[in-house]
Amino acid sequence: MRRFYVLGSVVTAGMIFAAAAAHLGAQQPAAPAGQGRGAAPAAAGVSSILKVADNLYQVPGAGGTTAVFVTQNGVVLVDTKLANNGQAILDQVKTVTDRPITHIINTHTHGDHNGSNQFFPAAVEVVAHENTTANMQKMPVFQEAANKHGLPDRSYKDRLTLLSGNDSIDLYYFGPAHTNGDTFVVFRNAGVMHSGDAFANKGQPLIDRNNGGSGIAYPDTIGKAASSIKNVRTIITGHAQNGATMTWQDLVDFGEFNQLMLTHARQALKQGQTPEQAMTDFRAKLPAKFKEYNLAGGRGGPGGNFGVLFEELK
Repeated sequence: MRRFYVLGSVVTAGMIFAAAAAHLGAQQPAAPAGQGRGAAPAAAGVSSILKVADNLYQVPGAGGTTAVFVTQNGVVLVDTKLANNGQAILDQVKTVTDRPITHIINTHTHGDHNGSNQFFPAAVEVVAHENTTANMQKMPVFQEAANKHGLPDRSYKDRLTLLSGNDSIDLYYFGPAHTNGDTFVVFRNAGVMHSGDAFANKGQPLIDRNNGGSGIAYPDTIGKAASSIKNVRTIITGHAQNGATMTWQDLVDFGEFNQLMLTHARQALKQGQTPEQAMTDFRAKLPAKFKEYNLAGGRGGPGGNFGVLFEELK
């Protein structure tokens, strides 16, 4: 039987990372509306906790966006940021509740989303898609004996519901996109979804082919999510900018964007264009509705995702 991790309890020194992280001290002035009780300033890189819905919060920064869901019996976290941010996450959680951490859901395999799993003891149940579990088992950090408790304890194939009643959380998998194990996490009663990096922000996504990601499958996967999941109004993205949330239409549009990019890649490849030429042409033809999308170089260089798409299409 799993033992719950009680917030505020004494933690052994070996489990404490980032000792200089945000620390609970004297009460601070009340936080702005939508934030926590103001008891803990955010650690460097970790933003203060923000309210998304009743009993549901997000903590942006220092890697992927962490969702904090306060249930009847404890707290469910979605993603744990980069390594050494466990205490900072915990300090932010303490500003809204003293209930224990009971579950961690990892949306995918990357270290900026599961990097602080090992801060939390084996009492906390870690849940992920079966492909993410397999990918995480290959990560060097989790091959170390001291960190193995940060690996998923429970995996699922297509859909899984955690908890029940108003605390119900639905986990969905629709196929490859950012990786081959992207989970869409739906807080059913709140009408809110955490999309992980399958929908990280408005821009070209990172396609991690080493972990099963697919630019060809990407638009279909997003389309399946948009047509299958019901009663969601608000989306917490994988890398929320300043805590901004998205709408369901934003997800629909993101699927359309990825389809346009794939279609253009097919045409450009037939025309013998380079990825850089394809990106230049794509920018010129992109509908105005996507004017806010980030198409800057970096991921894939000046050619962006067209380099990845070309290789996959070949």
